[in-house]
Amino acid sequence: MLPLTRALRVHALAHITGGGITENLPRVLPEGTCARVDMGSWQRPAVFDWLQRQGGIAEAELRRTFNCGLGMVVCVAPEDADTALAMLTAAGEQAWPLGAVESTSGAPRVVYADDADHD
Repeated sequence: MLPLTRALRVHALAHITGGGITENLPRVLPEGTCARVDMGSWQRPAVFDWLQRQGGIAEAELRRTFNCGLGMVVCVAPEDADTALAMLTAAGEQAWPLGAVESTSGAPRVVYADDADHD
């Protein structure tokens, strides 16, 4: 991460641990923004599907509680995304575009691109 932060303007980093995507990502977003996350942009490890089935866990609860295969979210300007992806991949990390930060009203939050109730 250090070479990335030296090379590009990293707007925010979110370590996705306990609290999952839904609770951790908004902590690094400014007021009046939301992160629109495309759940199809990465392959969720099968263990999360197994946990969901075995525990009867609703999708929203799974996203709120578990990282679903994301360890870290790096927020950069759209024009820096390709460079960031290339740098992370060259460093041996798995990286992919996750979504976008958008203007909205109210407190920071995550909106999933596959949800039916888009803002």
